[in-house]
Amino acid sequence: MFMPTPLKPARIETALRRLPGWKFQRNALAKSFTFGGFAEALSFMLRVGFAAEAMNHHPEWTNVYNRVAIRLNTHDADGKVTAKDVALARRIEEISWLE
Repeated sequence: MFMPTPLKPARIETALRRLPGWKFQRNALAKSFTFGGFAEALSFMLRVGFAAEAMNHHPEWTNVYNRVAIRLNTHDADGKVTAKDVALARRIEEISWLE
């Protein structure tokens, strides 16, 4: 079985330069998004959910009214950040319509 390899800190920092607003916190890539209301936040979550399912890599997230907080790490890599997390964060950025 393939086990994803955790990224070294320098690789994570390089990836973060191309992921506006994302941070490395507690062994995860993290970002909060604030939308105009609940329906807009839910629409974003639905779009991200389909993308995550297609990638077979699912975020840890919370939603309170218009805010969606996302954390990405790879359980198969002992909860560390891998290339899968960077790829999903990039896809989330493509989906997001926020500046």
